Amino acid sequence: MKRVTRETDVTVKIDIDGKGTADISTGIGFFDHMLIHVAKHGFFDLAVEAKGDLHVDCHHTVEDVGITLGQSISKALGNREGIARYANETVPMDEALILCALDISGRPYLAFDCVFPAGKIGEMDTEMVEEFFRAVCLHAGLNLHIRALAGKNSHHIAEAAFKAFGRVLDKASSIDPRISGVLSTKGTF
Repeated sequence: MKRVTRETDVTVKIDIDGKGTADISTGIGFFDHMLIHVAKHGFFDLAVEAKGDLHVDCHHTVEDVGITLGQSISKALGNREGIARYANETVPMDEALILCALDISGRPYLAFDCVFPAGKIGEMDTEMVEEFFRAVCLHAGLNLHIRALAGKNSHHIAEAAFKAFGRVLDKASSIDPRISGVLSTKGTF
């Protein structure tokens, strides 16, 4: 998927049945680090190339990567037939503990309850973590809950959240041979 605006130029390729390889270049070092964790812990092959107006700040780049990644996830999931749909994980990283629950429902919603002690991690504003996940949810049709159960270090909180997201997306998008069609009493998402 590709997204080009006056503020950004973003290309995302994802293989949700991959091995966890990542080729990430957004111009925001910490964000690259987080996207690599999504790929590695979700066993996705993920390529992201983003050029944005970083002279302004990181907002447009992070949000547009989220939008494009969400669109890519939606396309990769196809008609959603046979997928497990639901998953949850609790992921620790040192003192941080993140609960992440996902429903690939087609109804986008983000419940985000994480407090970051620092305003920035590297060149990335910590408020952009929530904006990234919101953009992914809106454009992939995900119902996602991310809650920090513990944590004092902003880097640890964010990293555990991205790892947890990769893990729940891997589990929820996995094919379950017991499921015929989509896992919904409606028969559709």
